[in-house]
Order: sequence, then structure tokens, then C-alpha cells
Amino acid sequence: MPGTDTKSVEIERKFLLDGKPEWLDDYDSARVEQGYLAIVEGETEVRVRRKDGQALLTVKQGAGEVRREEEIELTEDQFEALWPLTEGRRVAKRRYEVPYEGLTTEIDVFERPLSGIVTGEVEFDSEEASAAFEPPEWLGREVTGDPKYTNESLATRGAPEGAK
Repeated sequence: MPGTDTKSVEIERKFLLDGKPEWLDDYDSARVEQGYLAIVEGETEVRVRRKDGQALLTVKQGAGEVRREEEIELTEDQFEALWPLTEGRRVAKRRYEVPYEGLTTEIDVFERPLSGIVTGEVEFDSEEASAAFEPPEWLGREVTGDPKYTNESLATRGAPEGAK
């Protein structure tokens, strides 16, 4: 039954990997389809996402490391009704969940036309935990707060120059 799965605040750091690590296929993954219904740059995004048979409507407010986030579960029919409204504002990726020091690192390997882009995101319970996090070298360059690497920017503008 669709309902509300509220997170309220999301504290997350994002990284750009140099490529897909050869060991990544050792971890669980799922295909993710994500499309944007509305975007007010740097302020608000409204998206729909399908992953592992679950569909969600998500509203995010703010930019950077700390943002407000609300999620509502959708039925498959609701998702299918909204999906055409995202035409031209979509990403598809394979998401891997990699444990690291008691946290889960979500590694996204993007599909065409964004093939070659691999990002990693780590969510935290507090800003203090985020500040204390020492990323492993394989996570690559931090791009938290860089608007070129948000999923909404990748969906609407494509790959940043030199990203692949």
C-alpha cells in the first residue's frame, strides 16, 4: 500500500570515481530509473524513481550536503502515469551498495548516454559524522555541492565536460 516514508533531512557527501572498480560486481546491485517532474535549480526537485519494483515520488529542497527530503511510495500505475512527464529529464543507472566502516556507500554506474560516469554517495546521521568521514581513496574526487554532478543536472544537461 502506498504511503509516506519520510526522511525529513538528508546529509550526504558525493564523490566522482575514476571508473567502475573491478571488484564492484561482488556487491548487490539494482537498476534504477529516475526522472524529474519539476526542477527549481538549487532549490527544489520533484522526481519519480523505480528500483527493485518499488516506485517513489521524492521531493528534495536545498542544495549541497544537507537537504530536506520527503518520499512517498507510489503504485506501479501511479509511476507509469507520471513517467511520461519526465521525458528529456531522466537517468538510468546500476546502483551498488558497498559497506565501508559501518556505512553504506551507494555507487552509481550510469548507463547511456551517461556511460562512463561513476559516482559514490554516503549518507550520514549527523553533520558531525559527515565531517568526520575519511573517504577511501577509491571513492575519488569529492563533488558534494558541485551542481554539475547532481542527478538532476546529469538528467537535464548530460555529462559535464571531462567527466568521462
